[in-house]
Amino acid sequence: MVERVAGWSARHRTAAIGGWLALVFAAVALGSVLGGGGPSTYDPGESGRAQRVLDQADAVTAPRENVLIQARGDTSGFGTDPALRRAADDVVSTLRALPGSVTQLHSPLDPQARGLISADGRSALVTFRVGGDPDDAHETVGPVLAGIAAVQARHPDVLIAEAGSASVGRAVDETIDKDFRRAELSALPLTLVILLIVFGALIAAGIPVLLAGTAVFAALGLLDVAGHWLPIGKTAGSVVLLIGMAVGVDYSLFYLRRAREERMAGRDLPTALRITARTSGRAVVVSGLTVMVALAGLFLTGVDVFTGLAAGTIMVVALTVLGSVTVLPALLSGLGRWVDRGRIPWLGRRRTAAGNSRFWTALARVVVRRPLLTGGVAVLALGLLALPAAGMRLGDPNTQNELPRSVPAVDALSRIGAAFPGDPAPAQVVVSGVRPDDPALARAVTALRQQAEASGGLLHEPIEVNPLAGGRVIMVTVPLAGSGTDDTSGRALRVLREQALPTTLGTVPGASYAVTGQTAGQQDFSHALNGRTPLVFGFVLLFAFLLLAVAFRSIAVPLVSIALNLLSIGASYGILTLIFQDGHLAGLLDFQPYGAIVSWLPLFMFTILFGLSMDYHVFILSRIRELRSVGRDTRTAIVEGVGSSAGVVSSAAAIMIAVFAIFATLSVTEYKMAGVGMAMAVLVDATVVRGVLLPAAMSLLGERNWAWPRWLGWLPRLELDGIPETDGSAGPAPVPVAAGQAAGQAESDGPDGSDGPDGSAEADGREPAGSTEPAGELAQAK
Repeated sequence: MVERVAGWSARHRTAAIGGWLALVFAAVALGSVLGGGGPSTYDPGESGRAQRVLDQADAVTAPRENVLIQARGDTSGFGTDPALRRAADDVVSTLRALPGSVTQLHSPLDPQARGLISADGRSALVTFRVGGDPDDAHETVGPVLAGIAAVQARHPDVLIAEAGSASVGRAVDETIDKDFRRAELSALPLTLVILLIVFGALIAAGIPVLLAGTAVFAALGLLDVAGHWLPIGKTAGSVVLLIGMAVGVDYSLFYLRRAREERMAGRDLPTALRITARTSGRAVVVSGLTVMVALAGLFLTGVDVFTGLAAGTIMVVALTVLGSVTVLPALLSGLGRWVDRGRIPWLGRRRTAAGNSRFWTALARVVVRRPLLTGGVAVLALGLLALPAAGMRLGDPNTQNELPRSVPAVDALSRIGAAFPGDPAPAQVVVSGVRPDDPALARAVTALRQQAEASGGLLHEPIEVNPLAGGRVIMVTVPLAGSGTDDTSGRALRVLREQALPTTLGTVPGASYAVTGQTAGQQDFSHALNGRTPLVFGFVLLFAFLLLAVAFRSIAVPLVSIALNLLSIGASYGILTLIFQDGHLAGLLDFQPYGAIVSWLPLFMFTILFGLSMDYHVFILSRIRELRSVGRDTRTAIVEGVGSSAGVVSSAAAIMIAVFAIFATLSVTEYKMAGVGMAMAVLVDATVVRGVLLPAAMSLLGERNWAWPRWLGWLPRLELDGIPETDGSAGPAPVPVAAGQAAGQAESDGPDGSDGPDGSAEADGREPAGSTEPAGELAQAK
């Protein structure tokens, strides 16, 4: 089927290319017309229930802001220091002059103020809520920040700083936008530079970017359409871009490499494209299916944000596979020899040739001669790297750990947290089913304050009660001890949920409540993931095994593949733990360790990396299987298969490593973790695993690699034999360079690991010797 589809596209290239562009345009147009208005994303568990109650009542909470007034040196305290009181009076006067931006203003100068002066008396808070539309709070808070900065200038002897959900959110958005603009400006040029080095020609380097870019645009449009029925988070678009570019470049590299190899073997253009579709094209389909199976595991988490990620990434992989077997053959058919035009002079002509990599061939030859020794050393090395993962602790950073202290709002938040524990991230208790003026509610709140006093410092004042949506919903805010994400905050949340609330608000007739907020949301998210992670792992491993077993008609191959993938991912987990949990390289990477790994990252990395690593695995295995099918013994097939495939795998991996490494330069700690973890995993996977462990394992198994029980003969035949057919119009059958010949040829390894004969006719656009391509077809191709 793949060969027929690709063959039709190559013969009807105008229709294939036009159809692809029409699909992309239609997807983008539909997304722009129908996008938006879909279901919101909610946290799992009790926190999500509270958020749904607020949404259903159309209850909007105005963001709370805090202005810290703190003595810079020794002082007798806020009650007696005139400088602190003058600064507080100036802050209050400035805020009252902004009536459209400030509501519910509370001052430490008020006689009835509670909890606005720190225990040591050196710090005080002025609290308020941002006025206007809460959706525009990031903009509304701008004049307030400018006013507080002016107050600070008038009182240099006192520290005056503002932090709250609106100001910190504004700072986070500005920092992330700045980071991603820099990343986008770096990623695409870096990808193009690597592709130019790999191909040595402008047109060939542009094809992977064209395929990946159009697939991403189409997927983003379709994701907007799917957003009418599925909860799509804000991060889905970024992940779609990342995965789309990764698989798009991978598939194009493998496809272009095989087409070049067939032309170098003397095949005419139609035959070369047909063989490429039968081999690399089928491998692209199997690889894409494996990636989609891995990504589908995210649906099983039951977490809204992962549902959007799964939908978007599966769509972009499916579109990339579709483009690889339709528009890619059409482009190659239309371009012909022009695909190698626009050569980079200083890279020479060899980059446009195809051949075996001397380095990977030599390494594979050493491995198959001593598989137990080389494989054992590699397993030991990766096992040692994976050991720290046994002590991995999951936990989410608070804002102070997520961004550097050089961000003013983050610095202010850290100071407020130190002086007023629990104030920056209070628990939010959403109460419904009772009126704000109900005496039973008033008694329950009084009892809740008494519980806070008796909690041993885990619950704090001020406990605020705010009616929302005309009194249909009531928000009770309760400050928690700790940083908001540490163990202390977790204990405080358990005391609130399990002891304080059941004996207070839980006794109000007809009332129901649910707790949300930063601490509650992260606790509920982690609990949901911990419960579903074994199910996701089992699903991905089981269906990947079945798919690979059917594709390669083997039991041993999928078992080895899964074992090697798990070893690779385990090593990346260990590296992640060493760097971010234990704090190694914190100075170099500019982050503040907090003793844990962000809770969503291990599961996210597993599904993404399992799928992406299977890209490389399927292409190398399919080449080995193909060589075995045309008569090579298993060890020779391993050496030649690795030698002819590992170089282009290294090129694809280099692009992904470079893009992931850019994430390590961003300001947000979570992005640094994801970038470093995935870059290291791809590096280990494309070198140690594919270059050493895979040939070692297959060499030890020998002919048992291809054992297939008779009782499984009823399964569909999708095996990737890829046996080239010979016809009268083609030149000699493509025979890959044998392992023993590789070292004797006059070749030169390129950055992609490929070699070309020095001065080959193919390199300068002439037809290789021995070609029997008809003159008419040659003229048409040119």
